[in-house]
Amino acid sequence: MSPAGVEKLVWVLIYGGLIVVGLGAALLRGDRDALGWSLVLGGGTAATVGVLLIWVRSRMKDDA
Repeated sequence: MSPAGVEKLVWVLIYGGLIVVGLGAALLRGDRDALGWSLVLGGGTAATVGVLLIWVRSRMKDDA
């Protein structure tokens, strides 16, 4: 995967994951506890993978 592709994936995972965490937190306030926790954990995992990909991208060589 190219460095530009990794950068795009990083931001999609981080922002998408945080949006899903927010949706899950909103569902936790209602009667949807199982769905809320599932979304919070899934979104948190996606955001964490995005942060780890920042480290991976920092180790990649640029194709200059």
